[in-house]
Amino acid sequence: MIRKKSILAVFLLAVSSYSVFAQENKNKQEEEKKMEWFEDAKLGVFIHWGIYSVKGISESWAFFNNYISHDNYMKQLDGFTANQYQPEEWAKLIHESGAQYSVITTRHHDGVSLWDSKKNDAITTAKDAAAKKDVLTPFVTALQKTGLRTGLYYSLPDWSHPDYDVNTRTKKRYAVADDAKRWNRFVNYYQGQLEELSKAYKPDLIWFDGDWEHNDQEWRSTETLAQLRKYNPNIIINSRLNHFGDYDTPEQGIPVIRPESRYWELCYTMNDSWGYQPFDLHYKSPNMIVRTLVDCIAMGGNLLVDIGPRADGTIPEQQVKVLQELGRWTSKYKEAIYGTRAGLDAQFLTDKNAFSKDGKTLYIYLDQIKDRLVLEGLQSKPTSVKFVGNNEKIAMKYEDNTLSLNLPTSNFDPTVTVLAITFDQKPEFNKNKANALPDVNTIVKQGQVEETIAEISKYTNLGANLFKGKISSDGDLLDKQLKFTSPDVKEWVANNAEVLHDAEAGLPNGHFAGLSALSKDKQTLFLFVEGTPTGPIALKGLKNTIARIRIVGEGSMIGHDIFNKLYWSSTPGIVYIDVPKERLDKRMTVIAVLLDKPIELYREKVGAIESNL
Repeated sequence: MIRKKSILAVFLLAVSSYSVFAQENKNKQEEEKKMEWFEDAKLGVFIHWGIYSVKGISESWAFFNNYISHDNYMKQLDGFTANQYQPEEWAKLIHESGAQYSVITTRHHDGVSLWDSKKNDAITTAKDAAAKKDVLTPFVTALQKTGLRTGLYYSLPDWSHPDYDVNTRTKKRYAVADDAKRWNRFVNYYQGQLEELSKAYKPDLIWFDGDWEHNDQEWRSTETLAQLRKYNPNIIINSRLNHFGDYDTPEQGIPVIRPESRYWELCYTMNDSWGYQPFDLHYKSPNMIVRTLVDCIAMGGNLLVDIGPRADGTIPEQQVKVLQELGRWTSKYKEAIYGTRAGLDAQFLTDKNAFSKDGKTLYIYLDQIKDRLVLEGLQSKPTSVKFVGNNEKIAMKYEDNTLSLNLPTSNFDPTVTVLAITFDQKPEFNKNKANALPDVNTIVKQGQVEETIAEISKYTNLGANLFKGKISSDGDLLDKQLKFTSPDVKEWVANNAEVLHDAEAGLPNGHFAGLSALSKDKQTLFLFVEGTPTGPIALKGLKNTIARIRIVGEGSMIGHDIFNKLYWSSTPGIVYIDVPKERLDKRMTVIAVLLDKPIELYREKVGAIESNL
């Protein structure tokens, strides 16, 4: 009898475990189905539009931080005319940019609603602004006609609403614990507005903001989510509803390494401002924005790039140009953008790359013009290699788990060129490839100049220090045992002796799309630049201050700029270094970045995903 009970207990436990597994598997399948369009999309356009565009000041934060009084801030309602607003043109521009969805601010923290909200104490453009109209509905209507997905930004806080507890950084109206009824009135207000938005626009995505001011119990997040699902069971939520969300939203800082979450999106401004600010002319170039999109694609995420229209409804020319360049590039390389998945680790390939959804095609994104590419550790022979966009076939050499390509440079894209390497099945890579340290003489005796210099650079990046004790720091003295087959290689080694004589291993993966090295004191960073870059080279996650930057071997001082360094964030900005084409070494250029102290790096870890299934 006891034995039978034991068997029954084991059986029931097995059934229970299987049921849990089956339910988890079902939930995962449902999540993947719901998130598929988002994971495939890769590019979205964010729109920050509100009364803050009248004076061109910080949206909501201007009065919250007491830079301007609340009364003076709200006087901008009188200047918000939208008298040149053409929502169809907005939708057309966004559609032609290659974006697959758009997210527009329906209400920022200032409480001004862009639609004709009927909720008590709602401030709206239809009732209170000079425009005297609902400006949200025409845009959503035009957007949905293009077939793009609709995302609605909604601020949980409303610093203007009389029932919200917070007014500015230094003023609160009341404490939630002391006046639960008043707080509940506000929660009913914001949930009522979300109900209006759900009914009127049937959004695919809600982009929450401001959840840091209260916990999920106070926001009544579970209730809010249930309400949204009532109107759209497949609604997608970003990770700003306190533990309820489908994807992560890193802000401004391009991730250094791939986020842990499967689904993520970088929200990113074209200059340093979300809303329109006429004196913020610190715009990233169209080239930089396209390359940021490539960065996101390579790490399996999306780019949500922002525009900030003026109060009259026109879009600044610099922003239009960025969207137009995105449109040119995305229309040419559709195959290598939409539906792709994260690419290879940089130990195999430093160039940005991604896989097709079925894993059988590897796309490589080249933001420099170069005539050769080597992919090591490849255990699967490709069936073909081509340029995406014109389908020009590329001859390949595959042996010893290494793919070597000689690239014709006549048809390179002015921004980013894309190669497609196709296989019969998903390729496999050997992570232990090329770790053995060779004899330096074996390398310098090779006859091919580019291949030899590339190999020296590769081992220098790994910290092999092939020339330690064999070369002086200025290159005047070379060990007599070094037998260079090519005088060009000898010249290059001598010119770059500064880095080669005592080089230590370079940057970890993710900080620079290329090879690098560090000086012994770790205060000079050396960047190896192959070919001719299409724009300034990018360096991510550098916490140091840069003292100067120069070209090794010939001494030219060169400039740099830093974008997206925000005073409130610990995330460093992205450094862009201008490399004049006329000073490039056709074999390999080395850039020396002198730092204020030994190098310090930021390797951000985007927060864990929050699931709302």
